[in-house]
Amino acid sequence: MRCTGKKTVLAGGVLACLLSLSACGADDTVVSYEKETYNTDLYRAELFAEDLCVTSQDVSVDGFSGDSTLHGAGLFNVTDRQVVYGQHLFDRLYPASTTKILTALVAIKNSNLDDVVTVSSTASASSFSWDASVAGIQTGDRLTMRDLLYGLMLPSGNDSAVAIAEYVGGTEEHFMEMVNAEAQNLLATGTHFVTPNGLHDENHYTTPYDLYLIFNECIQYEEFINIISAPSYTAQITGADGTVRSVTWEPTSFYARGEAALPTGANVIGGKTGYTGEAGNCLVLLDQAADGDYYISIVMGAQEKPLLYEDMTAMIDLIPAQQQE
Repeated sequence: MRCTGKKTVLAGGVLACLLSLSACGADDTVVSYEKETYNTDLYRAELFAEDLCVTSQDVSVDGFSGDSTLHGAGLFNVTDRQVVYGQHLFDRLYPASTTKILTALVAIKNSNLDDVVTVSSTASASSFSWDASVAGIQTGDRLTMRDLLYGLMLPSGNDSAVAIAEYVGGTEEHFMEMVNAEAQNLLATGTHFVTPNGLHDENHYTTPYDLYLIFNECIQYEEFINIISAPSYTAQITGADGTVRSVTWEPTSFYARGEAALPTGANVIGGKTGYTGEAGNCLVLLDQAADGDYYISIVMGAQEKPLLYEDMTAMIDLIPAQQQE
């Protein structure tokens, strides 16, 4: 489904009303003030929608039924601004660690990546359960914001997420206010996040379409692309005692690790995985087709990791057929 620019209709209606008032003898100054003051958000939304893949419903593809066990999925051509496929696009779902793309976005927008951050006790890897994904940072460690972002996105460090939140927001609670404000700014109105890392909370949710909106904004930043496409990253961390240690992180994606067969429909640039028992297995990716078009592909709620990659591969492999239309 093509982008239709739903906000254009709304803004157009407001403009028509203003023109009607003017024709009836309304003061031009009042009309000008109305346009400049009260309708700013409408005009911003109109321009914002022009760059988005917009749909009000799920989108099917002939000959492709998807996986009925999935919580949600979507394939978006971000170059042509077209929704290629969508399943349960507007259902509120648990995102698990795909949450971290919005944490990264808020950090990139609100900090200097060369800033040096000191890790608190609440952000230490030792404060998380044994089975949690961590980057391995400890109380008193000093490392850059850039290091923390790689630790957030590659090994999916829950500890890095808290360290980022505390530094950027002052407190984790204030950072989450910033996160939710950013989601609203991106028109991701079906999103509400409670934690910076996506650890399960009943009030922590998004939708596949909102996840597209958020990831689409993330990929506008070169540093974000550099992070998600990196095969590995080595950070130099200064410990509380002053000693320096090297820590190397690698992506959690089975595609990047060579543990899943790559799709043939497009090249996988990178993205973010996620898993909790409640959310299932989730994956959001940036892909590039042979003709140069970029796609965002999303799978949420796969029951097992092998199925996650089978479902994602099947969806990405729709791309060549879509290009021939």
